[in-house]
Amino acid sequence: MLAGDVTDEELLDAENVASMDVYCAVTNDDETNIMSALLAKRRGASKVIALINRSSYVNLLQAGEIDIAISPAQATIGTLLAHVRRGDCAVVHSLRRGAAEALELVAHGDPRSSRVVGRRIEQLDLPKGVTIGAIVRRRAASAKGGDDFEVIIAHHDTLIESDDHVIVFVVNKRMVPMVEKLFQVDVAFV
Repeated sequence: MLAGDVTDEELLDAENVASMDVYCAVTNDDETNIMSALLAKRRGASKVIALINRSSYVNLLQAGEIDIAISPAQATIGTLLAHVRRGDCAVVHSLRRGAAEALELVAHGDPRSSRVVGRRIEQLDLPKGVTIGAIVRRRAASAKGGDDFEVIIAHHDTLIESDDHVIVFVVNKRMVPMVEKLFQVDVAFV
């Protein structure tokens, strides 16, 4: 997380944005998110994601330098999509006017019964155009009595564990069935 003006090129360089796999711009200001994501992309970030509330901005940016423009207004459709997806799909967000999707898939099983559990991201047979952006992992119960979660930004060497919630970006929704199949456990898993 950056503390400072996220449109300051010197700050982005100081934070080594060029080595980042994924840069997420999620302030409350659309213009700041757009400019920050564009600057991060031009400074070398592999993928950039921007939170954008105005649908007209989302439509303008979909084919540009910003890899993924997320609009909360489009999130409602994701609730419906999650119900029609196979496997354990917690959340789906429709992107790029329905042409792409962001999925939150739950990894189940063990290294013998799963194609993802116990493997590093670089070891997964991901179709071209599919990116794992983050992993949400449950930690031990907190002192307050509830579960505690950590968000892990995905890198090539990130290991996926059972019950991890894996955030997957799919640039072409025709690839979704392949991703769902990758996350399904073998029938022998109990």
